[in-house]
Amino acid sequence: MNLKTPAEWINHARQLEASGNVASASAALEEAREAHPGNATLANSAGNLAMKVGDFVRAERHFASARANEPGNIEFAMNQAIALQRLQRSREALGILREIETKAASLPKYGSVRGSCAREVGEPAEAAKWYDVAIAGNPQYKLALHGRARVAIERGEADALARFDRALQIAPGDADLWLGKAQALEVAGDVEGARVVAQQICEQAPGYTEALKFHSGLLLAAGEEDFTAPFRKAAAKAPQDPNIPAIHADTLAGLDHTSEAADVAAEARKRFANEPYFALLEAVHSGAAGEWARAEAIWGSLALDTPVRAVHEARHRIRSKELERADALLDSALAANPWDISTWALRGIVWRLSEDERAQWLHEQAGLVQLRPLVARDGLVEDAVAQLRELHAGSAQPLGQSLRGGTQTRGILFHRTEPLLAELHEAILATLEEYRSDLPAEDSGHPLLRHRETPWSLAGSWSVRLTGGGGGEGDYHTSHIHPQGIISSALYLVVPEAAHGEGELGWLEVGRPPPDLGLDLPPLRSIEPVEGRLALFPSTLYHGTTRFGGAEGAEAERMTVAFDVVTSNG
Repeated sequence: MNLKTPAEWINHARQLEASGNVASASAALEEAREAHPGNATLANSAGNLAMKVGDFVRAERHFASARANEPGNIEFAMNQAIALQRLQRSREALGILREIETKAASLPKYGSVRGSCAREVGEPAEAAKWYDVAIAGNPQYKLALHGRARVAIERGEADALARFDRALQIAPGDADLWLGKAQALEVAGDVEGARVVAQQICEQAPGYTEALKFHSGLLLAAGEEDFTAPFRKAAAKAPQDPNIPAIHADTLAGLDHTSEAADVAAEARKRFANEPYFALLEAVHSGAAGEWARAEAIWGSLALDTPVRAVHEARHRIRSKELERADALLDSALAANPWDISTWALRGIVWRLSEDERAQWLHEQAGLVQLRPLVARDGLVEDAVAQLRELHAGSAQPLGQSLRGGTQTRGILFHRTEPLLAELHEAILATLEEYRSDLPAEDSGHPLLRHRETPWSLAGSWSVRLTGGGGGEGDYHTSHIHPQGIISSALYLVVPEAAHGEGELGWLEVGRPPPDLGLDLPPLRSIEPVEGRLALFPSTLYHGTTRFGGAEGAEAERMTVAFDVVTSNG
């Protein structure tokens, strides 16, 4: 076919797409782009088709070309921003959106895209502002209504439930909106209503794993022993979906039911014989459960060569004291992901066990672990405690976290709208800068010190309240790490008197390996909790608490705020 003009190429591609021949349509536009590399409309059309088939990398490249050839075009700029957002590059997308703000600020689509990008980079107030702009311009804008409802629940806004109801009027078949409504019902105190909605979602959309996790969490909070029943029922309805047993196993393992998790993975191996991931899961969870022979047999035959496999097998080799083999596996993993926190955490343990002098460099330099007074006005801690007690009254033990007993606040604490929490956030940032000033010198090879001079911000943030329950054995945090940050933390707001007596009850143990490794390594440092003090340490250090027992009630209360520190530039 002798096509000459860009318009002819675009029309030809549309015809191919309409006939269902998307691959040929895409190939035609690629050929047209070669013939007319400077044509912005062709580039934009190629980008739109790539977006439809989920090739966001190619789409972003085409939109960037369209924007370069026609810089003033608002549509091309917004399309590139959307593609960048899909690629989880929302900070870049925001840069483009700010460039066209003067021309595009009143457009509903612009407001919706800007709101979504702001939400993804952790700027909820900014996200709310731009979603509101979009909704003002188009009250029926589904994406903006949905995004604004999500921001409302994340910020603890009183009208979150009403916002989900409004969005459901526009899109009554949207499962994610129904899940948001269930979550809003729970926050509002209607736990039974939340369970009814969650159960309906799981029955109608058994492959929707976020709903399965939420429903399972509600059952756990209610004290039901079989709290992962929703996964089992979903797998029976959708036996061809591998995501259901994968997350079922992870959910069980997240609360120390590792043997049951291994059994779920083993059953899935039979149904998905060509999927080596389930063999990996069975090996990981059976090893954690102490079923050495079972795990060893799988590692010996596992047909999977990935960094993830290397890290998990290294963990297995640490248990058997095969330190050289573990170290080689960790080297392999770090070759692919040089700054992976989980891998560095295990490397630190291997170096300690091997009495390698690099263990001191990694975790034992003076200043890496600090307990500092919070830089705050008098009375802020007491005021924050009163506010947080109200939040904990409607919170539960979370799925898949280190907490054993007690409650943890939902969502990101410092995204909420309460002014007192904003003040606490600022106090923490000021204390962080004092921590930075007492760190060792910048070191480009160190997973934390390489970031000594870069801007920092907080990612996740939450509060934990313990009352000495834990099923009669006491509440505690099992040893764990936070692999998404560079610095981990614990701000002590309420400390029981028992913590200052014999036995180091509820103390923070930094550097003690997790229980599943079966190692007799003591913590590098045990920190006595002190009200108004902030513990800060590298995220590559495993940390947990000793058990905190005692009578239920206010006299046994222990309350903390914790967060992850990340680099502000991502």
